[in-house]
Amino acid sequence: MKTVFVNPERCLGCHQCEIACAVAHSSSKEVSLALWEEPLPRRRIHVEPGPTYNTSFANKCRHCNPAPCEQVCPTGAIHRQQDHDLVLITATKCIACAMCAMVCPFDVLTYYPVAETGPQRVVAVKCDGCVDRLSRGDIPACVEACKAEALVFGELNELLKAGRLRESYAVVAATTMMEGQAPAVPETVHAWRAWGASAEEATQGGGER
Repeated sequence: MKTVFVNPERCLGCHQCEIACAVAHSSSKEVSLALWEEPLPRRRIHVEPGPTYNTSFANKCRHCNPAPCEQVCPTGAIHRQQDHDLVLITATKCIACAMCAMVCPFDVLTYYPVAETGPQRVVAVKCDGCVDRLSRGDIPACVEACKAEALVFGELNELLKAGRLRESYAVVAATTMMEGQAPAVPETVHAWRAWGASAEEATQGGGER
């Protein structure tokens, strides 16, 4: 399963992904022209500040399976595209009842006019996984714009494995730095027994306190 995975610890809060997303969903596909389009193309990824200074998080649709939004949509406007396993919205079927927003566990839906329905009609808007770009063999626009690799695209298990490797390297590097302070590992059975005796003695000493 290929998806866009978020590494929140790498997000700089630069909002480049939001701009790239809006441009990718514009009619012109040009940032200088997209600003003048009617209706204005909207971002489908949302970078919000984190709980502490200099932290932020890029929030987007996870394309859940099963998807609560798809299950509650009364008009069938929300459906799953099988080729790329994405949850999509048919704008012309949307009645903006907000049922999808009520059940979305990630609060990623917004409501704006879109090109398919014209400037007078508001419909549900959310990440479509850049399905058009994927069909051309490109990666999602938000991933392409992210230079900090806070957003990465690929097979989910492979992306998770890469995260585990990063953490493994960090832990090994940290413990290696502390090697001089750590007690030496016993090299003989006699030494191991002596180490055990000292550990038992220390435990008993702790119990007396």
